[in-house]
Amino acid sequence: MNTRIIKCIDNSLGKLLAHVLFKSVQTLINRTSKVLIIRPGGIGDAILLTPAINQIKKHNPIVHITVLAECRNRFVFSMMSDVDEVLCYDIPKEFVKALTSRYDVVIDSEQWYRLSAVVARVIRAPVKIGFGTNERQRMFTHVIAYDSSAYESLNFTSLLKPLGIENKSIQGDLTESLVLPSLKETNAANILTELMHRKFVVIFPGASIKEKCWEVRKFRLVAESLYEAGYGIVAVGGQDEKSDGAFISKGLGANLAAQTTLQETAAVVAKSSLLISGDSGILHIAALLGIPTVSLFGPSSVAKWAPKGEQHIALTKRLLCSPCSRYSTIPACQHTICCMTEITPDEVISAAKQLLKVN
Repeated sequence: MNTRIIKCIDNSLGKLLAHVLFKSVQTLINRTSKVLIIRPGGIGDAILLTPAINQIKKHNPIVHITVLAECRNRFVFSMMSDVDEVLCYDIPKEFVKALTSRYDVVIDSEQWYRLSAVVARVIRAPVKIGFGTNERQRMFTHVIAYDSSAYESLNFTSLLKPLGIENKSIQGDLTESLVLPSLKETNAANILTELMHRKFVVIFPGASIKEKCWEVRKFRLVAESLYEAGYGIVAVGGQDEKSDGAFISKGLGANLAAQTTLQETAAVVAKSSLLISGDSGILHIAALLGIPTVSLFGPSSVAKWAPKGEQHIALTKRLLCSPCSRYSTIPACQHTICCMTEITPDEVISAAKQLLKVN
């Protein structure tokens, strides 16, 4: 369903239900053996939720974790070794199962929409935890403050405080949290035959919206420079990135766009030397896998969304009009998306070579 339509429904029906339903009353947390985590939305938020899920399992290794997701992000959770079950909002049978099951704790990780909080309210569980960003706070027994300027993974781990799990560092090796197919078993195997014994850089030229996109000709210039430095180029993405991927990688490596599943793409990224991408779910997958990244940020906040650590470089122009993202919404640009267009190929090449340690 169109995001704008969803927001309109949430602003009307969601707001109404959040007012009508009885306010949740805080209760003691006695058991945490069955936990339901609600996570609608895209790939990026799902990946950034991984450290929180990891900490729940470390705190209580026998806990059974169910995630109520959407079809578009369920494959992220199906790769997580700490997730025991994945159900989807948009599969009626699975949604009904979530609504009719009993849990000890429900954690709604959605930041703004009210409808997910309403779902948390009606699910049978004595403890309901979520962000108190609007009317949705009435739906929870334990309300958590949301920090609009904090790295999103830290916001997600703050949801664990009522469970006695402190907001620990989200850095560290989390590669074991994802179960990836062997690269040899993927659709990429034959396409990457010539690169299997050569170091390569992955480029993802796509984005969820056009305002986050960088010009494909600039990606090509970056690809040519890194190829001359000794690295093969692998373009990844979906059907929307197929033609751009072909243009970027032609004569320099391989185009896997529209050729691999998300899990297979993650397996390819895991074998790479570097990922270059805009603000995207693939970017967060690379960071989770411990792969160095060069990311291009325009309308969205570097502080909130860019990977952290010395092996990650986020490029942004810090213009007066950017970041312009508010409440998970990026308005139509009135300035020819200069926050993205002013990032130059030379800046990206320099950052990539710095991380690759080449001249």
